[in-house]
Amino acid sequence: MPNQLPKIDHIVHLMLENRSFDQMLGFLYHPTNVSPRGDQFNGLTGNESNPDERGVQHKVYKIQSTDPHPYFMPGADPGEGYDNTNVQLFSSSVPPAQGAVPTNDGFVLNFKAAIASDLAHHYKDSLPGTLPQHIMGMYPPELLPILSGLAANYAVCDEWFASVPTMTMPNRAFALAGTSQGHLDDTSKRFSCKSIFSHLSDAGQDWAVFGYNADPKTRMDFSDTRAASDTHFGQFQDFQARASAGTLPAYTFLEPSWDSSGNSQHPNYDVSKGEQLIREIYDTLLASPNWSATLFIITYDEHGGNYDHVPPPWGATPPGDGTVPDENFGFDRFGVRVPAVLVSPWIQPGTVFRASAGKVIDHTSVLRTIHGRFGTQPLSQRDAAAASLGDVLNAAARNTADRIPGVVPPASTAIHPNTSSISKISMMHADAVSSLPLRNAHGYFEEGPRITTASSAADIDNFIRDRTAAWKARRR
Repeated sequence: MPNQLPKIDHIVHLMLENRSFDQMLGFLYHPTNVSPRGDQFNGLTGNESNPDERGVQHKVYKIQSTDPHPYFMPGADPGEGYDNTNVQLFSSSVPPAQGAVPTNDGFVLNFKAAIASDLAHHYKDSLPGTLPQHIMGMYPPELLPILSGLAANYAVCDEWFASVPTMTMPNRAFALAGTSQGHLDDTSKRFSCKSIFSHLSDAGQDWAVFGYNADPKTRMDFSDTRAASDTHFGQFQDFQARASAGTLPAYTFLEPSWDSSGNSQHPNYDVSKGEQLIREIYDTLLASPNWSATLFIITYDEHGGNYDHVPPPWGATPPGDGTVPDENFGFDRFGVRVPAVLVSPWIQPGTVFRASAGKVIDHTSVLRTIHGRFGTQPLSQRDAAAASLGDVLNAAARNTADRIPGVVPPASTAIHPNTSSISKISMMHADAVSSLPLRNAHGYFEEGPRITTASSAADIDNFIRDRTAAWKARRR
C-alpha cells in the first residue's frame, strides 16, 4: 500500500534535549523485543554492559520509582561534544580510523570523568550518591507512560541517529538547515545558511516556531529567521490557539523551556516535566480540527552522553556546502541513536519504523519528508540524500481516537538543587539576543547580558524577554 504522506497537511516537530534511545525507550518491548504488530525492535536484552576502570562490567538496569531521584537520572550531566562522544563510542578521544566500528564501551568511564569535573567545579549538577555505573540506568515504560504509550500505540523509530556525533547546536542546525556549516560545538550560535523556514516560504507554505514560555531561541539561530515576520513566532499558548482554530501551518517547530526547572529533559532536569509537555502537545493536537491530517514527530537533538548499545553507522552524506570542518571531521558518520516517536491517525499501532535498505534516518529525514510533501528544495547534500519518514504512514484508514486514553503523565516530587542556576542553553539564548540591533537616537547599539556572580536564572529570563520585546518593537 502506498504511504499516506499526501494526506498530511501539518507536520508538528518537538525536539527535546540530550537523551539516548536506550535510556528512554530501550525497554519498550522487553523481553521479546517484538511489537504487538510483530515488528522486530532493536531494544535492550538486559545483558548489555560497560566496564569501569577496573574492568568490572556494569549491566544496564531499570530505573525504579523507589529510587532516590528517578526522574533526575543519571544523577549528573554526562559528557557532551565530539571528544566525549569519541570516548563513549571508541574508548578514546582520538578520532577513529575511517570505518572503525564503535564498541560503545566508554560510557561508564566517561561518566566518571563528568562527575569528577562537575564536583571539581562546584556546578551542583551531581546529586548525592551518583556513581559512574548510573549511566547504565534505563527508563522502563511504566516510568515514561506518555512517551512509551505513544511509541507503542503509534510508531517508534529504533534507528534514528543524531546527525553529528557531538552536542546540541550542530545537531539542531542539521535538523533545520541540513548543515552545521562545519561546526562541531556550541560555540557558534548563529548560522548564515538558509533554513527550512525560508525554503517553505519560497514554496508558498506557512510555518511557525513556538517557544514554551518565552520567545523561541530558534529564531536567533539563522539569519533568515531573524529577518522573518513576527507572525511566524510565538509561545506555547499561541501554538494551542492556532491548533484550536484549525490554522496550523505546514510545518511547526516546538521548543521546550530551557531553564533548569524546565521541561527540556536535559540531564539533569526533571524528566517528568517533559512527559507532561508531550501529553500537553498530544492533547492539543487531538482536539484540533487539523488532527486528521497531522504528523507529530517527537525526537531529541543528541544523546547527551547517555548510554546506547547500537554503534552509529558511517556513510553519512557530507553537506557539501563548502564550509571548513572543525577537527577535520568529514561529516561522514552519524551521532548516537536518539529517541524518536511518530504519531498520526494514519499510523498503525505497534509500528517499528526503519528506513528502506541502504538509507539511515537522522534529523535531516524530517527535512526530506517536508520536501516530499510540500515541494521545498533541499538545503544541502545531506537532506537531499536522507531517508523520508513518509512510509511510517501505513494505515489504510485514519483512526483519530485518543490511543492512550486516561494515561496520566508522572509528576516528580523531588527538587533538584540546581533549579535556580542558569542553564547552558538559556545562556546561549541570552548571548544571541544580546547581538540584536537596537536603534537609539545615535544609531545602533548592542548591549550584552550583564552576568555576575549574583545573576540568577530569572535575571537571564528577564533579559531575554525584555531585549527581544524591544527589538521587535523597533522593527515595526
